[in-house]
Amino acid sequence: MQPSSASNLSTPVLEHSVPPSRPSASDGEARVLAVVDGPGAADYTDTADYVAHTATLRGIVRQRLVTRALVEHLPPAPARLLDIGGGNGVQALEFARRGYHVTVCEPDPRMLAAARRGLADAPESVRRRVELVEGDGRDAVHLVGAGWDATFCHGVIMFVPEPAPLLNVLVELTRPGGIISVVGKNGPALALRAGLQGRWQDTTALLGDPSPTGPTGTTADARPDGAAGSGGQPAVTLPPGDDPANVADILTAAGTRSLAWYGIRTFTDHLGDIPPGPDVDAVVDAEWVAGAQDPYRGIARLVHHIHRRIG
Repeated sequence: MQPSSASNLSTPVLEHSVPPSRPSASDGEARVLAVVDGPGAADYTDTADYVAHTATLRGIVRQRLVTRALVEHLPPAPARLLDIGGGNGVQALEFARRGYHVTVCEPDPRMLAAARRGLADAPESVRRRVELVEGDGRDAVHLVGAGWDATFCHGVIMFVPEPAPLLNVLVELTRPGGIISVVGKNGPALALRAGLQGRWQDTTALLGDPSPTGPTGTTADARPDGAAGSGGQPAVTLPPGDDPANVADILTAAGTRSLAWYGIRTFTDHLGDIPPGPDVDAVVDAEWVAGAQDPYRGIARLVHHIHRRIG
């Protein structure tokens, strides 16, 4: 996909280009966006796949649940919102429709091209409230400045090897009293999708079974680090960004207070990329109720953290 020109819009979306020294995806190279819970089980592997994913039932459930949670905590419009790694701008467009001013900071020019295409069909009043900035979120303080009323980072921390630098930047970007919204994978519950899909080897690996059976049928020795003993497959080591407790601790240490956390996709995550049906509103309602209470939110695919900066 080649970036389209902003001149295609009757009212241009404001854009900045990242300096050449800053990293960005190559137009000719497919960037891997996510490979999850087992080989061959990717949600999406390039920009086109991600854009298609946002229109599936799972994509719509995620976006609508995130929006529903945020409207309970955001300051009223026209507050200034910053969406780090905002992708093709689906969430940004939703809040621009609600009267907010939204800036998307996204490193992939192909994602920004998809965002421009999505904005092209929006009313002029909505387009005027959206700004697109090409650049890495970790450089956002230099690219867009600080003092934002709310900073979003949805579905990004699972793609960085160490989440602390990015999470600290989110807090730095947000004004005192402002909102930080982070969505990441729920590492302790990643085996659920694989199990419901009947992928039993992936399920066992993700569970980290401490007592697998060896080739003769005897029980292998349990390892104190949780990995399998001799004869078994090693447990999958989850990255620190997939640990919701770790994410919350980093945000708190950086000067925030947790306001709420929600589970996303308790009942629908294993269904694959099926399209939404006529009952999509009922599906979202059921997921919303489950994602706001235990034990259901604890086994959801994603966790949505909402914090307030306190200093």
